[in-house]
Formats: sequence, structure tokens, C-alpha cells
Amino acid sequence: MNMNPDSNNSDTRPVSNGMQPKPVFRLPSQVLAALLVVVVFMGGIAVGITRSTTEAATPTFTITNFLQSNEPPKDVELDQLWKAWQILDSRFVPTTASSTRPDDQKKIWGAIKGLTESYGDPYTVFFPPVEAKAFQESVSGNFSGVGMEIDAKDGGIVVVTPLPGTPAEKAGIHAGDRVLTIDDVPADGLTVEKAVSLIRGEEGTVVHLVISRDGGEPQAIDITRAVITVPAIKTESRKDGIFVISLYSFSGVSAQQFRDALRQFIQSGSSKLVLDLRGNPGGYLEAAVDMASYFLPLGYSIVSEDFEGKQTPNVHRSYGYDVFRPINREVKMAILVNRGSASASEILAGALHDHDKAILVGEQTFGKGSVQELIDLGGGASLKVTIAKWMTPDGVSISHKGLTPDIVATRTLDDLKAGKDPQMDKAVEYLLK
Repeated sequence: MNMNPDSNNSDTRPVSNGMQPKPVFRLPSQVLAALLVVVVFMGGIAVGITRSTTEAATPTFTITNFLQSNEPPKDVELDQLWKAWQILDSRFVPTTASSTRPDDQKKIWGAIKGLTESYGDPYTVFFPPVEAKAFQESVSGNFSGVGMEIDAKDGGIVVVTPLPGTPAEKAGIHAGDRVLTIDDVPADGLTVEKAVSLIRGEEGTVVHLVISRDGGEPQAIDITRAVITVPAIKTESRKDGIFVISLYSFSGVSAQQFRDALRQFIQSGSSKLVLDLRGNPGGYLEAAVDMASYFLPLGYSIVSEDFEGKQTPNVHRSYGYDVFRPINREVKMAILVNRGSASASEILAGALHDHDKAILVGEQTFGKGSVQELIDLGGGASLKVTIAKWMTPDGVSISHKGLTPDIVATRTLDDLKAGKDPQMDKAVEYLLK
């Protein structure tokens, strides 16, 4: 494997065994809805949305076109929908509360929104034209925010992690905090996208949050929005012979920087490695696959998309870099995880754990393991649909409850204030055995 430090090509990576260079960064995939969140950074959308599709559709919807061009399910009567449409059309009287009568286009958007919400999935979302445009702008990263990833969980909005050095972290936001209100708007029942739109805003403005931590009393926190610069990676060669790679995101530059960090690890002469994924909300799927490939032979499973029988599972496999085999170095590795480790972090950690390349130390991970497809409906609207869930090589569903550490260790707020790190201590103890 060529590890030329002067290479700055971020579009391809060399692949062993005579294979052609493979694009590292394909279309972004979670969520993240979640990583749209409130940072200038492609994060957890990346592993959430794997593809974008355009469905054939007329530029403008009408109820007649809708009913005539779509074959309804045989066991479903659309008479009720059409009857409600006619009743509202003929009998509704605008008041000061409603002010205007909606046009046919808005009625269609409302019907699709209600249909989408009936599935009860926080990641399956309908975007009318205005919201669809905002979503695309979020994906492009052209916005400012407070620097925390959020996600929908248990009917509410939960902080996955505040990103290092951001206004959210400086204001005291923690992974696992439940957002109760955003500028006095109740957060329970909001989609991630709606919560994101409320938290985002112009640089220098303030967003007022009320949060609850570990079920405790509500706390009010004011955060000043800023343009967020997210660090990708940091390395440390410890005096005890352990090398630490702290990875903060799976962005467009992370895979290249991870390769450079591994080169430093090899040059250090160490065979003991800590990969710190705590607070890492994820990012590009291809970055996770690329990173796992440095430790795995060609063709080994890294993660698969389970479509629950709707189509054949899609397995993402190692490119076969396996850089430690040629130099005959056995690497002993511990991966640090916590509640803020999500999406691509869980994919990388799950793959290396299931192939016996590393143990997991810390806390249960977040559990962001679903795949969304973004479909253009025409007329400026789009539909984001959950189409699959991520499965580790051993068949563990990441979206079910996340990953369970082999060695459980917590790091409390008091530990943080005192500069203590019991999770790192446990990892070091394991590696020095």
C-alpha cells in the first residue's frame, strides 16, 4: 500500500491486488439527518442518505392527475380522501386564525405530509419546495449554527454530541441532553429537520434552549451561533508506548488524514493503538469503509444494508489495504466509544470489533443505523425515505440499540472538570496487559 505523504488526491485511493482506484466519497449517506444539524459540515447526513433519486412526476400536481396516474392499493378506498377534499372545498370559511384558503397545490403537499408522518419514522420526511431547498443547503454545509449534532429519539430531540471547540460545547451542552424547547417552541414531536431549522441562524445571533440532563430539572442555555470549523483528527504518542488517534468526524478530508495518522503510528514503532471515536457523530460512509480497509483483507464485510426482504442486502466490503500485514506487525487496539459515537463511527467500530481487530471501551453508542433515500417528487418537493438499516458483519443492527462495549466505563461531568478520563484509563490498562 503506497502511503506517500505528499499525495493530496482526495478523490481516489490506491487499491491493492491490481484493482483500479476506487472513489472514496460517493453520495453522502444519516441524517444524519442528524449531521445536517447545526454545523458547517457534512456529517451524519452522510451515512444516512446513500443516494438521490428522481421519480417521474408532472411538474405540478393536481388532485385529478394524482388519482388518475397512481393505481391505489386494492384494499384501500380513496373515497374518504376525495370526500374530505370536497367538503373542505365547499364548506370551509377562512377566519382570522386561517386568514386564507389554501390552493390545490398546498392541499396536495399537506396530504403527502400527513401520509409520510403516518409511518412514525423521524427520518422519513416530506419536504415541500421551501423546506426541500433548505435541506439541500444544509447538505451543502452553507450555514452557521451552534456546533452540535441532534437526533430524534423516544419522541423528542436529543443531543448526539457537541462538537469540539464549538459554541455548543463551550455553553455546556452534553451528549444525551434532551432538548425541551428551542426559542420557546416545544421540541417534543419535532422532526430533526424542523429542529435544525429552528436552531440554525445567522452568525452572531442567539438561540435559547431549554434542556434536561439525565431526567433532571430543566436548564436554560443561551448559545451564540457561529460558523463552525470541525477538526478532523488528532494524534498523540504517549510515553507508555501507546499511540492515540482521536477522530472527530468522517468528512471529506478524514480518510486522507487517517492514513497520515496511521503512518505516524507505524513510524512510532508502537503496536498498541487507541482509536478515540467518542463524540464522533459520523459522516461519509466511504470514509468509514476506507478507514476499516487499512486493517482488513480484501473483500471482508464492513457493513451491510438490510432491506428486510425488499431487495438483496447491499454489502460494503474492504478494499484490502491491510497495511499491517506486509510489515508483519500485530496491532493491539482499543476503540473508545460513548453516547455521542454515531453513524459512521458505529460502522467503523462495529467492523473492527466483529473481525476481532479491536475491543470497544466506554458506553453504549448512539444507535444511528438507518439508510435514507432522497427522492425528487417534482415541483420542487422531495421525499426522504428510510429504505434500510445498517448491520455489522456479525449481523448486529446498529439502529436497534447501538454497539455494546466490551469494557464498560463512564466519564462523568466531575471527571471532565477534574481532567480525569476513566475510559482512556481502562483502554490503557487493557493494552498494557
